[in-house]
Amino acid sequence: MRLPKQVKIVEVSARDGLQNEATLVPTAVKVELIERLAGAGLRSIEAGAFVSPKWVPQMADTAEVLRALRKRPGVSYSVLVPNMKGFDAAVAASVEEIAVFGAASESFSEKNINCSVAESLARFAPVIDAAQSRSIRVRGYVSCVLGCPYEGAVAPEAVAGVAGSLLDMGCYEVSLGDTIGVGTPRRAQAMLEAVMRRVPVERLAVHFHDTYGQALANILACLECGVAVVDSSVAGLGGCPYAEGASGNVASEDVVYMLNGLGITTGIDLDALAEVGWFISDALGRAAASKVSHALASKRH
Repeated sequence: MRLPKQVKIVEVSARDGLQNEATLVPTAVKVELIERLAGAGLRSIEAGAFVSPKWVPQMADTAEVLRALRKRPGVSYSVLVPNMKGFDAAVAASVEEIAVFGAASESFSEKNINCSVAESLARFAPVIDAAQSRSIRVRGYVSCVLGCPYEGAVAPEAVAGVAGSLLDMGCYEVSLGDTIGVGTPRRAQAMLEAVMRRVPVERLAVHFHDTYGQALANILACLECGVAVVDSSVAGLGGCPYAEGASGNVASEDVVYMLNGLGITTGIDLDALAEVGWFISDALGRAAASKVSHALASKRH
């Protein structure tokens, strides 16, 4: 299949990237991160999560972040919502898009959200129904699509089942996540082929972690199957707290550089994006986990 002419990047650094940081990131830094991302051309940005601050203290200020944001027209600022309590908080914050998060692995679902896969989907049903009644868009996530830290390989048919259920429940798009970064291109394509029998490819996105350095290769393999939406995180922020040694999300800078080289349009200014990566990395006190960021470092002013 021919590569898509245009790819949508869903930027996940402000939620998925920061949520496991041990030190609380100031609200003002999160706001500036999101505003800089929008300024670099990102049009789909995860802005936070309405989850229990007991379990994810980093996201406790999501409402404050949303209030302080200078929102740009044409940019979607989504939030993760696990249940009706979180949904009510999202409504109070005038959110226009939410995300729900399921798993293809029973063991991961039990460890992560203390319920089975079927129970997790049942929890999402009233959230998605309520969102649709208010014309709030819902994006679905499926984690562990290529491997689970507790049970190893995950059957493609299991991924297809969860993804299909999320689509049937009303998600406009389903993101397939290699949570522990164990995937390889051929396995990624085999998983996609199974999912595409349940979900049209134009309704799918991919979300790769770079634990084994395979994320860019996996993304390219999925583009060859017709996928045109890619999740990524500036500076490669993020990791999986349930998978020891799992590194962060694929870096947005590296994804955009690859897409530029393929002649695929993203609408993102790579130099401006690299500046955002340096900003948040400086704020966190460490170097950006992006090859492109290091290559462009000599251009810093």
